[in-house]
Amino acid sequence: MTADSSGNTSSSTVGKTAFTVVITRPAGQSSELISRLAEAGIATLDFPLIDIAPVTDAAPLRAALASLERYALVVFVSPNAIDQAFAHSDAIWPHALPIGVVGPGSVQALARHGVAAPAYNVISPPSGHDEETARFDSEGLFAALETALGATGFEGKRVLIVRGDGGREWLAERLREAGAEVETVAAYRRLVPEPSIGGWARVHELLAGLPHAWLLTSSEGVRNLHELAQDHLTTGEIAALKHATLVTPHPRIAQTARALGFDSMTVSGAGDDRIARALLAAVPTVVQPAPSNPAHSPAQSRMTETTASTNASPQPAATTGLPPNPPFTPYEAQKRRSASGPLLWFVVVILACGAGVGGFALNRKVERAEQQLAQRQQANDAQTSELRVKTEQALATVHQSDAQVAQLEGKLADAQTAQQALQQQYTDLARNRDDWTFAEVGQMLSAASQQLQLTGNTQLALFALQSADTRLAASDSPQAVTVRKAIAQDIDKLKAAPSTDLTGLAIKLDNAIDQIDSLPLSGESPIAHATPKAATWADTAKVAAATGEPRWKVWWREVTTGIGQQLTSLVQVRRIDNADAMLVTPDQGYFVRENVKLRLLSARLALLSRNQTTLKSDLQAAQSALTRYFDNASKKTQTVEDLVKQVDAGSAAVELPNLNTSLQAVNQYRNRG
Repeated sequence: MTADSSGNTSSSTVGKTAFTVVITRPAGQSSELISRLAEAGIATLDFPLIDIAPVTDAAPLRAALASLERYALVVFVSPNAIDQAFAHSDAIWPHALPIGVVGPGSVQALARHGVAAPAYNVISPPSGHDEETARFDSEGLFAALETALGATGFEGKRVLIVRGDGGREWLAERLREAGAEVETVAAYRRLVPEPSIGGWARVHELLAGLPHAWLLTSSEGVRNLHELAQDHLTTGEIAALKHATLVTPHPRIAQTARALGFDSMTVSGAGDDRIARALLAAVPTVVQPAPSNPAHSPAQSRMTETTASTNASPQPAATTGLPPNPPFTPYEAQKRRSASGPLLWFVVVILACGAGVGGFALNRKVERAEQQLAQRQQANDAQTSELRVKTEQALATVHQSDAQVAQLEGKLADAQTAQQALQQQYTDLARNRDDWTFAEVGQMLSAASQQLQLTGNTQLALFALQSADTRLAASDSPQAVTVRKAIAQDIDKLKAAPSTDLTGLAIKLDNAIDQIDSLPLSGESPIAHATPKAATWADTAKVAAATGEPRWKVWWREVTTGIGQQLTSLVQVRRIDNADAMLVTPDQGYFVRENVKLRLLSARLALLSRNQTTLKSDLQAAQSALTRYFDNASKKTQTVEDLVKQVDAGSAAVELPNLNTSLQAVNQYRNRG
């Protein structure tokens, strides 16, 4: 400030120093902000801390963008996601598909690609007149989506979130809790770039003491700056960096910076307008003194400074003129004056001595006061040094605590990610509960069908069907009711199926096979009544006495009867329908018996394997061979034939019902899509 000759103060001259803003956004994304700062006279340094690169595999992104009709809402988390997504898709965006974006930058990115309101339904957190309280983040976007689509507008809907690799899962979790089926796809990768040598040289100059500020627009950028500083900056430069002014668009980024040791943060809010205002407000101001007026004398200048510093009201200055001429006095007056001169000098000497003693005493008091002041200053310096050490220790403890808090937050984020994965798995399991149930029922029915065909155990198959029906009773889906009806039909068929003693039939075939070797062929079995034998003569006297006939007559009857029996035993007549049976030699009879055995063995295998056709064919062939080549009058042959007939009659119940009705119902549910 300067003061005029009258002592009044004038207004000071205030100007702005040379100021630099370090822009850490990805390269090529801050041209508008740089132009705005350049118009305000602020220099900028383009120092990217994040590099945006395409994803390694863009097939999932292209597949999702090619089937946008499957989604009820698409959310882009950043302008980078919008640019990368539209770079991989040439299709025209559907007008009826709502789009959710986080902030004004994303709205502008959509407009660059021809997607803007009112032709498209673009949903973003409102800014309006209440910009200071607006939230341009996932929380604000979710609130805007609920306002636009309704709290129940997400149930059963499919939502696509286009983002970078990684990122927060908060929005996806909230949408899943609201009933939506959320799919995420990566559109770009975040890399840590290596700034140029010229950029580092300029950073060294700024950290040497030049006024500057840092613009950090993401938490990942803050972490990258912290890591790069450890490799490229000295300890003093790192300390200067931690005390530099940081401008961030979101409180979460400021919290990350504070956890890493930065202590001067300004939260601007999202959008280039807010960021520009915050950067302009961070520019320091200095006072530039006005040039002095050469017309004023040094005395006047000193007086002006004194007056200005004390801010006193102006008073007239006292003037000192020459002493007036002494008046004329007579001689007596001069004589009296000369007589009083020694007394005056004595008084002057006394006063001088008193002033000297007082000055000496005052000087001693001043020296003692200075010594006490020096001692107090030393004590204060010691206390200040001790306080500084304690403060540094406290700051080190705080920084260590912040680092631990940041580490705990990272672990908490990992735990939340794991919890989300478990929640998603639980949701999938709950959603596919019916699928698991029908898959289990299908396995049970398949196993029961196989066991039924292999062993013929209807009781085991019936138990499996009843277990499957009990398992489906816990489901309320219409498909479960349909399958239960089919299972009920198969249960009724199994209960109505006749019980077949397969083991008993197999034993009968084994007995028949064992008796084949003892069966006589046709013409080999001797006839009992055709065997020659001597006649036994009866006592003719007793017969005649008993009958009253003459004795000669009884004798004659006995003779004729004996002769007739002898003649009958000499001739035998048999009827053979198959002439080739008489041509079988004893050697060929062995092969006939073995052939019958093979037929019966084949019938036994067909019986156990439920092959009804083969069983009938082998039994008929065995019966034909027994009738054609063996003696049917023999009891053994009749016994074997009876066993074969019993097996043939019992085999009618061998064919068991199947479980095709239940299996077809389960397969129809599996193939419903």
